[in-house]
Formats: sequence, structure tokens, C-alpha cells
Amino acid sequence: MRTFWHLIQLFQLAAGLRRFGAIRALSGIDLVPAWAPRLLRVTTFYIPRKRNLPVTDGERLAAALAAMGPAYIKLGQTLATRPDLVGRPIADGLTTLQDNLPPFPFKAARAIIETELGGTLTDHFQEFDDTPIAAASIAQVHKAVTTAGKPVAVKVLRPDIVQRFTRDLSLFEWLAGVAEAKVREARRLRLGKIVDKIRETVLREMDFRLEAAAAAELSENMSGEAGYRLPAVEWELTSKSVLTLEWVDGIRLVDKAALEAAGHDLPVLGERVVQVFLTQALRDGYFHADLHQGNLLVQQDSTIVAVDFGIMGRLSAEERRFLAEILYGFIKRDYRRVAQIHFDAGYVAKDQSLEEFAQALRSIADPIMDLPVEEISAGQLLAQLFATTARFSMETQPQLLLLQRTMVMAEGMALHLNPQANMWQISEPVIEAWIRTNLSPEARLADAINNLPLLVERLPARLERWLNDEGEPRRDTGLDRPVPQKRPSRIYPFGFGLLVGAVLVKILTS
Repeated sequence: MRTFWHLIQLFQLAAGLRRFGAIRALSGIDLVPAWAPRLLRVTTFYIPRKRNLPVTDGERLAAALAAMGPAYIKLGQTLATRPDLVGRPIADGLTTLQDNLPPFPFKAARAIIETELGGTLTDHFQEFDDTPIAAASIAQVHKAVTTAGKPVAVKVLRPDIVQRFTRDLSLFEWLAGVAEAKVREARRLRLGKIVDKIRETVLREMDFRLEAAAAAELSENMSGEAGYRLPAVEWELTSKSVLTLEWVDGIRLVDKAALEAAGHDLPVLGERVVQVFLTQALRDGYFHADLHQGNLLVQQDSTIVAVDFGIMGRLSAEERRFLAEILYGFIKRDYRRVAQIHFDAGYVAKDQSLEEFAQALRSIADPIMDLPVEEISAGQLLAQLFATTARFSMETQPQLLLLQRTMVMAEGMALHLNPQANMWQISEPVIEAWIRTNLSPEARLADAINNLPLLVERLPARLERWLNDEGEPRRDTGLDRPVPQKRPSRIYPFGFGLLVGAVLVKILTS
């Protein structure tokens, strides 16, 4: 019965793709069998296509997914970060996917607020605009004034959104399971894990108490940063389905003309966005991972205010340390060291060749290191790195999607505000300070002291393995220390490592 329901859902998906002329886009995706687009065309031939459709296949696919609902929107936004899965042209088209939907009735919003907060709407707000100022796939936002006279933005979860999202996501889980059972490449790319990550991320977005906590934590981390802040949380007016934040007047970063008319320095704003992101990710290990232009406002004094904290990324101290080690290897152009770190971290399977992997790193990095800094693109780097992961059977790390996505967004915003923006010069102050701190002798000594109890604990087991070795020849995998049988989930830092590693070579060797 479940399979039958999924087949119905699959037909509805095919019909949606047909209406927007997006079936052809599937032909550019390696994981889609060649016969699948033909089958979809035959089974949906009688469905008329819409008029005035976008030009490119990727943009048509984005339009189709946007029309089919919130789960499909989130799927498309995730695939936009995965050119290794869908190809660069389709990924570029999916970046146009907008998270905008028609608003739901004010009557429903009022009922949710009164149920969640208790009492009536007038018990909490002396004014409440019944027309939302924004409506996205998960929630919509209203402007209001509290009983204390404070202007606020009230975010209300869409009715039945959790049930609808769960229903739609079940189709993705089924398709991922079928693909992994039939296609080896699908198993390597861990499609099931990617769907799990989408589920985890979106379900967190749907609990506004977690979003409020994220805003408070990020605000605390960034309290000392000039020209950047977050709106205050109104905790007494916040619940699982209702989030109330300080109202912020400002110009959205996407509105370049309005920013220029208001006299803002656009290159400075672009630099600040990039440097704030790097500070959050590298210094604090906690970053705003939905960094598109609509989520950033510029106040009259040029302060950037971030909003919408449903999607956040986190890097542990250990993960950042691995990143530091990889960066150091790239700085020295010691590609064998970089490869060694990947083997030690478990990113590359033991049956792969350390020397061949180091050579592949050299083939990517050496040409980049010798280019003028203004000619290096983060997007091009990621495309090359994804190709390398396939060659060495490196499993996809779904948790990396947020970091990659945000990095590309930050670069895009800097270029939007200033087409001549030099990403490497913009990144220099934050990255240079961070790498020197993490790779200093003092930091290494502290790390060694902290890891000493673990090393002592592992020594007997390692000694026993060595003594029991029967002398069989071993392939050089580059492993010189044991990898724990079970590690906490890691952010795979290779892409970001090479990106900022190229910067550091320019910085530290100039």
C-alpha cells in the first residue's frame, strides 16, 4: 500500500514537471536513468504546459519545485549546492528558487497565536497588521505592536505544515532507498543521508523556540562586532509555532539601487558580510546558514541586521582543528600532508592510495595557487573538488551542505554589491588571524596536552594490534594513528579548506 501511494506521488511530481517543461532537466542528471525522462513524457503527454516559462532547464525545474510545495522547495535548495549530483547548469538554475508562497488567511494565523500564547490577540498586541509582510514555505511574518508599545515582527508557522512536509518527504526517502539499492553511485553519494539531513534541518526550522535560541546565541557571539547585530527576542511572545522579534527598519541587501540612493558604501557592506560569515564559522564554529540577501537588512547607520535563524551551522573545535591542519598543508604545498590528514580523519577509504590522492590534490591546487587572486572562483573550486571526491570513492558528508551553501551565498552577495570584489583580500583579516592562532606552537601544545589521556587510553590496544600483526604486507594508506570506530558526525572541510588555503598561500608567502 505504501508503494502504491508513493507511485501516486511520483505521478503528481511528473505532472508538475510536465507543466513547467522541466522533464528535460532530468536528462542532465547522471543519477537519473536515460529511460526515465522518456517514460515521464509518455505518461504525462496529455498535460498542457504553462506559457511564458523560464529559458533554462534549471530555472524551469526551480519553477516546478516551487509550485509543488515546501518540501520540494527545500529539496531544490539543497540540490542547488550539489553540482556533483545534478550538474553545474541545473545547479545554477536551482539557485533562482525562491522560498515565496501565497499567504495563508489571517484567521488561521490568529488562531495559532491565541492557541500558542493563550488568551486573545489583544492580550498580547495593541496593534496587529492582518496583512503579512512576507510569506515563505514554512511561515509568514506580520508587523505588530506589543501591549508595551514596542514594534515587533511576529512569525507564524503555516497550518498543517509539519504533516504536509512529512508526507512529501516520504517520497524522497522512498526514491533514495530505491536508488541506493540499484545504483552504486547513489550509495556513494549517500542519498538517504542527504534526505535525512533535509528532514532534520527543516523540522528544526519548524520549532521557533530553537530559532529564538539560535538568534540569542549568535547575538551573544557577535556582540563585539561593529556594524552587525541581531534583533532582540521577545521570549514571552515566543512559542513552538510563534516567534516574536524586535522590529527592524532597514533596506534589504538585495535592493542595490535603494542602498545606493541612501548613500551606503556597497563595497564595504559586501566585505562585512563575508568577514562576518568567516568570523562566525571559523572563530565561533556557529554560523548563520541561510545567508541570502533577503535575510539581511541595512539600517540607516549602515549596520547590517540579520534575520531568520531557522537554518544554522555548527563546527566543533575538533572539526575546525582538522580544517586548520589541512589549511597548513596547502599553505606549504605539502599535498601528501593534506592527503594524510584526510586518511586520518576517515574521509578517504583505507583501500585508496595516499600518493594518488596527494597527486590529485596537486593537480587541483597548483594551477590555482599561481593564478591572480581575482581570477579564483569559489564555485569553480567546488566543481573540481566534487569531481575528485567521485574519483576516490569519498562518501558525501551531508552536513557539509550548509557550510558550502553559505560560503557560495557570501561570495555572491559580495559580488552583487561590488562586481570587482576580491574575495581573497576581503577574507584576509579574519582567516589570517584564525589560522595563526590555531596553528601556533602554543595551540599545538595545548591540543597535545588535552589529547594525552586519550592517547594513553588507546596505547594498549594499538600495541596489541602491532604485536598480533602476522607480518602480511600492508598497502600504504597513510594512516599513522588509529581512527576511532565511532566518531561524532564531521563536517568534511576539504572544499572550504582549499578555498581559504589558496588565500593563505597568497597572504603568507607574499
